[in-house]
Amino acid sequence: MSTDHPHVNRANNTAPDEDIKPPRTYGSFALEDAVIEKLPIPGTKIISSYAYGTSLWGRCAKIVAELPDGQTKNYFLKAATGKTGRVMCEGEFEAMKALNAIIPTMAPYVWAWGKYQNEEAYFMIADFREPGEQPPDLVNFTARLVELHKKSISPTGKFGFHTTTCHGAITQFTNTWEISWAELYKKQLGHMFAMDVEKHGPWPEFEQLVDITLNKVIPRLLEPLQSDGRSIKPCLLHGDCWDENTATDMESGEPFVFDAGSFYGHNEYDVGNWRAPRHRLSKDVYMKNYKHNFAPSEPVEDWDGRNLLYSLRFNIGTAILIPGCNQREVVFEGMKELVKTYCKDDWAAFEKGKRGGDYSGDESKGPKKE
Repeated sequence: MSTDHPHVNRANNTAPDEDIKPPRTYGSFALEDAVIEKLPIPGTKIISSYAYGTSLWGRCAKIVAELPDGQTKNYFLKAATGKTGRVMCEGEFEAMKALNAIIPTMAPYVWAWGKYQNEEAYFMIADFREPGEQPPDLVNFTARLVELHKKSISPTGKFGFHTTTCHGAITQFTNTWEISWAELYKKQLGHMFAMDVEKHGPWPEFEQLVDITLNKVIPRLLEPLQSDGRSIKPCLLHGDCWDENTATDMESGEPFVFDAGSFYGHNEYDVGNWRAPRHRLSKDVYMKNYKHNFAPSEPVEDWDGRNLLYSLRFNIGTAILIPGCNQREVVFEGMKELVKTYCKDDWAAFEKGKRGGDYSGDESKGPKKE
């Protein structure tokens, strides 16, 4: 795992002040026949292919090709190995395709995904778009994200997705359809917590708070969204909307996104990732502009609690993916705040257990691995 990731060794309450370095090409990149065969226009000739940018989860390349009519066309290639390589490439392909079905220029157009012939690796081919400012202009970007959320319609009318998508190199619990958003989010967050405990080992107090969060906090904060005459529509989400997955297109000037881990969920989930000070998108102006265009769901008074609850999902994913990022401790503190605010009896029992007793909730301890 690279130690160059911007979240490594950054203080949990510190916002970045350095500019994001734009990706660049460097060195030649050998293309397998399987990739060339998946290019969309027969008779395309490869002019050059270069390694492009950096990725913690795989390899990327810029392909310069000559089309049969003599025009030059640039493609973007992402390749991934390992046990999640297939689901990463297939999931991102389906996510980007879904985004572009709503707003055609929201993400680079994806052409194909497939498997390498000579190694256990998978790839995805998309149009190449040169990223400029990251993150993009706050007014244009938040308006476009809201447009995606408002225009999208779940094909089943439910929350979920038709395939598994990923957060980086880890799978999300998306390949299901649920009427209840609270139920899907419980499965999603529980899946992540199970992977965290498997990777980092037991932490009894952490796992006690996980149990309360899954079984008490989520019902308290998310079930009211769909009760007493209230409802929310399943919106197509980007799924991992942070600084370096957003950019201004250098050619068109439009904001666009990439590295999507999409599914249909509550629109507020997408801005849960903006709560973390480690992101430039955490600046108040981004959240204010988003909320100006898409008002908080009822009950409005629960908005901040829901935002903190959604932030747990992104922070625990980061803890799993990035060694040295200290986000497990952030999640622990976030759960403490949620339980103390919304589940006072459970908080009192938890505090009593720390003073020498044993916490005993109504449910079995810890998350169930999906």
